[in-house]
Amino acid sequence: MRKHLLTLLMMIVGLATASAQEYIDEEGNIENEQNRRFNPHDNDTTSRGKEIPKGLYVWTIDRRFGDITRTEPDTLPHLFPNTTLTVGKYGEYQTLGSNYTARLNRIVIDRPLGEQFIFTQPYDFFYKAPDRLHFTNTLSPITNLTYDNCGDKLNGEDHLDAKFAVNAGKRLGLGFDVDYAYARGYFSSQATSHFGATFYTSYIGDQYKAHLTVATYHEKASENGGILNDNYITHPESYEQSYTESEIPTVLTQNWNRTDHHHLFLSHRYSLGFYQKTKMTEEELRARRFAAESKRERMSADSLETASLSVVGAEPEDSAMKREFVPVTSIIHTLELNRFERNYLAYGSSADYFGNTYFLKDKTGARDSLDDQTNYTQIKNTVALALLEGFNKWAKAGLKAFATHELRTFEMADTVGEMPVMKKTNEHNISIGGQLIKSQGRTLHYNATGELWMVGEDAGQMKLDFNTDLNFRLFGDTLTLAAHAHLYRLNPTFYQRQYHSKHFWWNNDDLSKETRTRIEGLFNYRKTKTTLRVAVEEIQNYTYLGMNYVIGDNNLRRYMTAAVNQHSGNINLMTAQLKQHLRLGILNWENIITYQNSSNTEVLPVPALNIFSNLYLDFKIAKVLAVELGGNATYFTEYDAPDFCPHLNQYAIQENPDVRVKLGNYPFVNVYANLHLKHARFFIMWNNVVGRAGNKRQFLTPHYPTNNMVMHLGVSWNFFN
Repeated sequence: MRKHLLTLLMMIVGLATASAQEYIDEEGNIENEQNRRFNPHDNDTTSRGKEIPKGLYVWTIDRRFGDITRTEPDTLPHLFPNTTLTVGKYGEYQTLGSNYTARLNRIVIDRPLGEQFIFTQPYDFFYKAPDRLHFTNTLSPITNLTYDNCGDKLNGEDHLDAKFAVNAGKRLGLGFDVDYAYARGYFSSQATSHFGATFYTSYIGDQYKAHLTVATYHEKASENGGILNDNYITHPESYEQSYTESEIPTVLTQNWNRTDHHHLFLSHRYSLGFYQKTKMTEEELRARRFAAESKRERMSADSLETASLSVVGAEPEDSAMKREFVPVTSIIHTLELNRFERNYLAYGSSADYFGNTYFLKDKTGARDSLDDQTNYTQIKNTVALALLEGFNKWAKAGLKAFATHELRTFEMADTVGEMPVMKKTNEHNISIGGQLIKSQGRTLHYNATGELWMVGEDAGQMKLDFNTDLNFRLFGDTLTLAAHAHLYRLNPTFYQRQYHSKHFWWNNDDLSKETRTRIEGLFNYRKTKTTLRVAVEEIQNYTYLGMNYVIGDNNLRRYMTAAVNQHSGNINLMTAQLKQHLRLGILNWENIITYQNSSNTEVLPVPALNIFSNLYLDFKIAKVLAVELGGNATYFTEYDAPDFCPHLNQYAIQENPDVRVKLGNYPFVNVYANLHLKHARFFIMWNNVVGRAGNKRQFLTPHYPTNNMVMHLGVSWNFFN
């Protein structure tokens, strides 16, 4: 601990020395400085005295059409320590106790729809899908290095994320993101190792726009099946000797989940339209002035005078105008290529652990070992024709029509005698749809999108979405009223319909399509920092994974089975969520309170209350070092939390009433110091400060206790080259 504290202290001193003369805004927020796209007063200097322009524009894209949505860089200082935790920024996820393990959101309406390759979905904190990736346009090359760690070489965690972005001219931007996370685990057989690398590039021209990403990911997790007996945590006094976390016996050893997946995504469009002159914004005028000032260093006095006149001189009307392309119609094409490979490896399992065995030998001919393998390849093409909004005063909304073809190939085990063989299954789909959207303006926005599957395995599937928001001024600030509604009729995913492995086997040809209907409203008032969200959802033919086992001698879980089930009736889910931030001087208190009610907790269990509370002091030292000092807590009421099936890497409903475990009524508390100085964020945090042996509630997932108190350190630093 002394070494970590000394390193952090040296880091702070070094930053203060190097950055004493640099700019910090009034709020101390790095994102405000980076989003100030052109500001000659905010530039660092090199040893030669040359100014380095700083400016970063960040956006995400729509996965189907490639539409651009501006967003903030992921460099926000607030709650930076929490972003390094798999339990989520607001502690809303259940995990297996250690960082980087599989997770599931306790807030059901925030869970994403099931993907075809279900085995990587619990790692959504690590995989950056194309619509979550941040594309960039930057005035100068920028590098961000983020590192956090806790523990030591025996049980600690290390996470390193390196991002780089650069522009080749105004239109072409490119960058990469390399992410590595490794946790040894405080309990036996709990190590995780994840590696991801993403390259992206974008071209933003007047008529042609393109976005390309190429990514590869590797995830590996040791699976211990949970501790052998919960009494090691809940009643340690019942044992003659005391056990450290690493000494507590676990159900499984030498078992691993391993996935490799590779992705190529391309979205591009060509637009037809016309050019017109429009008035420049203040930001664009600053950019022009900055460009002129940069040229002064390289121009003679005569040429400087000419350049100055062209910018701020004799023709002020023309200098404030720009030539802008107005797109009318766009032809859009999107291509996705995805390849997933998954292995579950085991050198041996406890006797009678599995309830069923469907073939005796694995593909190597061994009887005791386990090597379940399945692969998935997807090729998806979407073409669209768009009539864009805003090209004249009558075009108040945009209109798109699209068609999609998808080819899916699955590989998994089938049997010939005692040994499995790999069998391929092909599925294809053709769907059509349309979108009516209004995104321009400040007052009213809406988006209505529909898609219908016409041909293929998912024929008859349907998705209808509608979003709208109304914004208006009230007492000097913006009040937003928003609504969302959807109607989905979805075919169960391939692995819900069929799955073959050594110990799990099902062919669910009789599963019906699942119907989901939701109506959701949102109220947001910025002046009081209040957000209220209410949603009602009805689910018919809810499809889920259920898990069974019996308790044998020494509390060992035996004869474990798992299968996909479908509830034929209706399930009604009601959710109400209040977000409120209160401030009094330097004292801040923010809360997120979520209420949930499920009409059938046997198949869709939810905690009635889930609370996140963050109490902290927000102040500055010497007007340059921004400090957040405080603590946050996550609490949820008691409920039948989903169990975890390691061999499927999925959370599953506890189906045995006699051995069902309830979790909750326990506060998970973190205490932290979160600091921000110029281009650097750094923190020290103590996780689970009330965690201790003998606490019956120290679980997020049945039989998987969380770590006791650990100290966590992290730093994130931006470099402008």
